[in-house]
Amino acid sequence: MNLHHIKLASAACTVALLLASGAPGQQQDGDKVDLNALTQIKSEAFEHSQVMENLFYISEVYGPRVNNSRNHRAAAEWAMKQMKEWGLQNVHLEQWGPFGYGWQIKKFYGALETPAYASLIGFPLAWTPSTDGPITAEAVLAPLHSEADFAKYKGKLKGKIVLIFDPRELSLHTEPEARRLTDAEVEERTKTPDPSHNGFGPPMRSNAPAPRPGEYTPQSLSTAAPSGRILRNQVNAFLKEEGAAVALTPGYNGDGGTIFASYGGSQDPKDPVGPPMAAITPEQYNRICRLLEHGITPKLTFDIQTEYQKDDQMGFNVVGEIPGTTKSDEVVMVGGHFDSWQGGTGATDNGTGSAVAMEAVRILATLHKPMARTVRVALWGGEEEGLYGSLAYVQQHFAPRDTMKKTPEYDKLDVYFNDDSGSGKFRAVSALGNAELAAIFQSWINPIKDLGLDAVVGLSSGPTRQPGGTDSTSFSWIGLDGIGFMQDPLEYGSRTHHSNMDLYDRVQKGDVMQGAMIEAWFAYNAATRPDMLPRIETPEPTAK
Repeated sequence: MNLHHIKLASAACTVALLLASGAPGQQQDGDKVDLNALTQIKSEAFEHSQVMENLFYISEVYGPRVNNSRNHRAAAEWAMKQMKEWGLQNVHLEQWGPFGYGWQIKKFYGALETPAYASLIGFPLAWTPSTDGPITAEAVLAPLHSEADFAKYKGKLKGKIVLIFDPRELSLHTEPEARRLTDAEVEERTKTPDPSHNGFGPPMRSNAPAPRPGEYTPQSLSTAAPSGRILRNQVNAFLKEEGAAVALTPGYNGDGGTIFASYGGSQDPKDPVGPPMAAITPEQYNRICRLLEHGITPKLTFDIQTEYQKDDQMGFNVVGEIPGTTKSDEVVMVGGHFDSWQGGTGATDNGTGSAVAMEAVRILATLHKPMARTVRVALWGGEEEGLYGSLAYVQQHFAPRDTMKKTPEYDKLDVYFNDDSGSGKFRAVSALGNAELAAIFQSWINPIKDLGLDAVVGLSSGPTRQPGGTDSTSFSWIGLDGIGFMQDPLEYGSRTHHSNMDLYDRVQKGDVMQGAMIEAWFAYNAATRPDMLPRIETPEPTAK
C-alpha cells in the first residue's frame, strides 16, 4: 500500500466514486455466471481455508519484510515452495532493479536511565546503522525544522542522543480506533459529489498540516517521494558530521504505545549514512523533552543492531501460474505487495493482501476446474519505496509509459486484481470509469451480496495520470485494467499502517477469508468468460 498519505488519499479517491448497485441499466451486458463453480469456490474458501496459515508464515515467521532483506528473501522462498505444492507452474523470482541494499533489525533496546529508569517502546528507522554495542549518553533537544537550523546546533551534538523533532501534541481519543462502513455510508459514497472535480471526489482532508517544501517533520522524513530522500540525506549528513550518537523521533502518527515510522536512511549505496536512528512512542519522547525544558538532562541507553544486505542489490517479484487451457496466452492476474516496513510484522500491510492472493490461486488450483485463460499470481517487491516491483514488471512485460510501445503481451493481459487496503472485508470493486466493465462486475457481485460486497466503484473516474498509492495503478497507468477493492477501514489508518502494531492479531479472520473467496471468484470469471474484459485506452504520452 507505500506512502501513508498517498495510500489514504488513494483509498479516499476510490470510495468517493462508488456506483450504486441499483443504478438504472447497470445489468445491461453483464455475464451469466456459473453458480455451480461459485458453490465449489465458497466451499473450498470457507471450509478448508489456508489464508490465515499463509499469513502466519508471511508475518509471524518471516516478518517484517523490508525490501531485499534476508527476511523478505526467505519469505519469497517459502511462498514459491507453497505455490509449487499447490500445483502452480512457472513459479519463479523475477528480478528488477537494481534496488539497493536490503536491511533489517537484529536487536533493539532503549531505556531512560536518569532521573528514573523506564524501558522505551520503539524500533530503529529503516536503513540506519547499529550502535556497535550499548551506548549511554545525555539527551539533547535539537528540533530540525529545516536546513536553516543546522547552524543553530553546530558543535553541540557530539556524543549526544539527539531528539530531532519538537514534542508531539497528543489529543484524547473520543472515537473508536476501528470501524466498519455502514450500509448507509456505502450508499452515500456511491454518489459522485462533483463532476467538475477531476475524477476523484472531494479533496483529501488531513488533521495534520502538510509539510511545507523543505520543512523537516516526522511525516516528511518518512515519505518515499524524492523530497523525502533529499531531506533524509541532508539530516543524515549533518548529524553524522556533528558526531551525534543516536537520533530520535516520535514518529509521524500514533500514541498509546503505537508508533508510525519507516525511513531513516536510504537503500542507495551512494547516499550518506547518518547515526543510528529510532522512533519511540510520543508519550516517552515528550517526557524526555519536558525533562530537558525543566533543566534536567536525562541519560538514555540504546543498544541497536541492524544488518545491511549488500550482496544482491536486485529487487524481485514472486510469480506463479495456473496454466490456461484454450487461451493460455491470455492472462488474468491477482496479487499484492510482499514487502513491508519494519515496525511490526507487515501483517495488514500487506501480509493480508499477499495471503489473500495466494489463497485465491490455491482455491482455483485445488478445484481443478478448467479455465481458458492463465491465472497468474504476483507478489510485488519494492512497493513501499515507490511501486518499484510492479512498475518494472508492467513496463517490461506490457509497455514503457514514456513511449507506450506495446509489447505482444499488452493485448493478452486481461485484468489485474489487487488487494492492499488493510485486512478489512471487501465492500466494492473498481471499474476505472468503464460502464461496460461496471455492468460485468455487477453481474459477478449479485450472487455474493450476502458476503457484504454489493457495489462497483469508479464509474466516473478518469484515467490514471500517474502511479501512486498501490500496485494496481502501475497497470491502469498504462491503460490496462488494474483493479482494486474498497475495504472496511478497521484500524488500518488509526493503528496498523506502517506501525509497530501491524501484527497478526489485528487481522480479522472472517474478513480475509471473504476477500480470498471473492478474489478467486473474480479471477475465475475473468479466466472463463468468452471474451477478455473491456478497457478504456490510456491517452498516448504528451510529447516533451
